[in-house]
Amino acid sequence: MSWSGGKDSAFALHHLQQDPRFEVKSLHTTFGESTRRVGMHGISEALIERQAESLGLRLDKIYYPSSGDNRAYETAINSYLDQLELEGIKHLGYGDIFLEDLRKYREDNLASRGFSAVFPLWKMPTDAAAKAFITAGFKTKLCAADADLIARDFVGKDFDRDFLESLPETVDPCGENGEFHSFCYDGPTFKTPISIVVEKIVQHSYDILLTNGKKGKKHYWFAEIVSA
Repeated sequence: MSWSGGKDSAFALHHLQQDPRFEVKSLHTTFGESTRRVGMHGISEALIERQAESLGLRLDKIYYPSSGDNRAYETAINSYLDQLELEGIKHLGYGDIFLEDLRKYREDNLASRGFSAVFPLWKMPTDAAAKAFITAGFKTKLCAADADLIARDFVGKDFDRDFLESLPETVDPCGENGEFHSFCYDGPTFKTPISIVVEKIVQHSYDILLTNGKKGKKHYWFAEIVSA
């Protein structure tokens, strides 16, 4: 199972574990080689380890250097697929919901190696998926958000019905377009809750290429979440 530590991967794992066609053997998470954090989630390696321990699943860690393209990531993933091939594992699960280009990218890369991708949440209406996630008893905190779309006050708080009701129509209820990310700390798949605290909220800015070809800035909030 591709594991970011957030709500979509947690909910997808929950669905896979209830599907008699599959047995989930392990999680795999990609970390920045220098940061030891999960991409745009900003979550530390130590917290992902805590999740895997509570879930009772092996955690396979994949490290890759920062790069301007996907080459470093693809090289790291291909090396990991070599390991899975030796174990006889031929399916990888993902929490994607409706991004067609991302699904195709995953499927094409895996198919070239003889692997298949599984998407248990695919085409689920995201408003229904968000509510079902909460109703199932999962608890997750917003760990990162687009500062142009999500108010600072919501970052570090729980993803709950109040948050969903506050979202403007332009923001997907599951943040499927990258509007926000989360860290799941409890739920029906967890043996014990993960005790965490939010130390602070910080803002980081990144250079982006605008549609007119000029350079611009994108601003994100990040919650510094640590073990309690």
